[in-house]
Amino acid sequence: MRVQIQGLHDVERFQRPLEVITGLFFEEYELVFESVHDADIAVALSINGDKRVHVHGILTEKLTGNKYEADHEKDVSGYLEEKDRFKQIKYTVFHVYLTLLQQYTGLIQQWGVLTGIRPVKLLHQKLRSGLSKEEAHRQLRDDYLVTEEKIELMQEIVDRQLTVVPDLYDLAHEVSIYIGIPFCPTKCAYCTFPAYAIGGRQGSVDAFLAGLHYEMREVGRFLKERGINITTIYYGGGTPTSITAEEMDRLYAEMYQSFPNVERVREITVEAGRPDTITPEKLNVLKKWNIDRISINPQSYIQETLKAIGRHHTVDETIEKFHLAREMGMNNINMDLIIGLPGEGTKEFSYTLAQTEKLMPESLTVHTLSFKRASEMTKNKAKYKVADRDEISEMMKAAQEWTKRHGYVPYYLYRQKNILGNLENVGYALPGKESIYNIMIMEEQQSIIGLGCGASSKFVDPKTRKITRFANPKEPKVYNENFVHYTNEKLKMLETLFG
Repeated sequence: MRVQIQGLHDVERFQRPLEVITGLFFEEYELVFESVHDADIAVALSINGDKRVHVHGILTEKLTGNKYEADHEKDVSGYLEEKDRFKQIKYTVFHVYLTLLQQYTGLIQQWGVLTGIRPVKLLHQKLRSGLSKEEAHRQLRDDYLVTEEKIELMQEIVDRQLTVVPDLYDLAHEVSIYIGIPFCPTKCAYCTFPAYAIGGRQGSVDAFLAGLHYEMREVGRFLKERGINITTIYYGGGTPTSITAEEMDRLYAEMYQSFPNVERVREITVEAGRPDTITPEKLNVLKKWNIDRISINPQSYIQETLKAIGRHHTVDETIEKFHLAREMGMNNINMDLIIGLPGEGTKEFSYTLAQTEKLMPESLTVHTLSFKRASEMTKNKAKYKVADRDEISEMMKAAQEWTKRHGYVPYYLYRQKNILGNLENVGYALPGKESIYNIMIMEEQQSIIGLGCGASSKFVDPKTRKITRFANPKEPKVYNENFVHYTNEKLKMLETLFG
């Protein structure tokens, strides 16, 4: 599909978002911003007005001559800074462009022009600014073209988050900690996280852990000196349980020694996502350090699927390790499922839900497969056949109905580029078992300090709410050679916020 767009000045400021919107409707497309003879459709846009901006659009199908028209207006007089005003103008253009493509294709995008990963944060912002729910919802519907169904989901999540964390808006004086362990038994085909097969890497693992302990000590010292408490701690990766039980034990001992008031941290989570890394010895270490929130992630209960995506464990092993964790006192277990894995449709996903019902974890994160640019799956799309948009939507609906029927409530949500069906990832939990860290990372109400390989930090200014990001290197060798530098850079950024 070749799409010609005309009428826009300063094209480079519009181009990428328009490409993202176009990609919601056409799997293969090319966007051109000059007059060409071989375009399939031509979109002419005009922007008029100063304080009240009016955008008019006409889409012409070149083959048939059929035309579609759309208009949208936005009062931008209240936006004093040019960047804020231009942002509103862009959304007005996107509103018209999306409307034209919806008319042309007959496809309705339930998230409208929202292509970012944190739509719930937008609703939080509107409600905090003093808008009523009705007015906030009207703006989502009219300005962003979000459907009622998704607005209701967003509001349900906002309400749940404020129940779980009543002081959510007042936690900028604390921080949360993310600790990245970059090793896994094998790398999954859909994965773009820092994850390196641990086999044969013991020297690299030892060096990495030495660097990580250093980061923990130095950051912990800073927090203690400033009297800054920690809200949550999250061990991710990779698979944090890929390292040995002895290495885990030393790591958690470092946590208690280095960090301030660990006994008052609201939640500590350790991803044990790969069942093939879980042993009684490692579960004993978790118990020793009072950690009982873990993830055991089946992704699917279809053995052929696990093999296709590079997960070298069996379905039976997932079930066995879940029961082992239960028997050893783990009473807050999360499981991840992925909608749209290669070769899977509604039948296979229904089977996965039925198997999940036999275990009933405290929380369940339902992901929709995303073709991430650097993943094996994206590089070899022809090898990995996935369900179409309608079937993906049916699977998401089945997940919503299953979770509701079993007493789970949605409590966080995020979206990704190239996500199948333009849908979302939703975290569900039994009331009282929600992950506070997941809420904090999505709604960006406080700084999150990333330690370890590939860990990203988000520094939130307590006064301006401005967010500054900083990432450690993803490759263990680079991290091992430079962890002192990266630690010092983070300490400088913390000093500007809390010094």
